[in-house]
Amino acid sequence: MSAPAHQALTASAFRSAARHWPTGVAVLAARWSGVEYAKTVSSFSTLSLDPLLIGVAVSHRSPLTDAVRAAGRFAVSVLGEQQAALARRFATPGAGLAVGGFADRPWQDAPTGAPVLAGAPAWFDARLYAELPVGDHLLLVGEAVAIGEGPGRPLLYHAARYRQLGPEIPNPLPTRGVGA
Repeated sequence: MSAPAHQALTASAFRSAARHWPTGVAVLAARWSGVEYAKTVSSFSTLSLDPLLIGVAVSHRSPLTDAVRAAGRFAVSVLGEQQAALARRFATPGAGLAVGGFADRPWQDAPTGAPVLAGAPAWFDARLYAELPVGDHLLLVGEAVAIGEGPGRPLLYHAARYRQLGPEIPNPLPTRGVGA
C-alpha cells in the first residue's frame, strides 16, 4: 500500500484535505445592546470537563467576536438534520445580524440571556472564559453555565455538503468514547 499523494501546501489544498473530516454544524449566537448576532460554525468542540469548557473558532473580522467580548457570554446551538436551511442562512455573510432579534426564527433565551435556537438537539450557554488568537480566527473559549438537550439527530457537514448521520456501525466491544 502506498502513501497518499503529496500536494503543495496552499490554502486551497488545505481546505480540500479538511473536507475529508466530517463535522457537526452549529450556530454561535450572542446578544449585545439590543442586537442579536448569529453565525454558522463547524469548528465547535468540548474542551474540558473540569472546568466545563467549550470552544468555537470564528473569524477575527466577524462582528460576532466584538459582540461576544462586550456581552461576555455566548451560546452554541447544535443543529439538527432538519435545520440545514438555518445553517445556510447563518452561513451567508450579513445574514447573522438583527436589530431587535430574529423575529422569523424560533429563539429562546438561555440562562445568561444569550440566544439559543428552539428545536436544536443540544445547546450550550457559556460565559466567555478566554479568547485565543489562532491565525485568521479567534478561538472563543466559554465556561458552560447551562446546557439543554432535545430530540433529533445532528446535522453533519462533509465534503462541502450538509449530510445526515448514517446507520450505526456494530461494535462488539464496550467503549467509553473517543479520548475516554
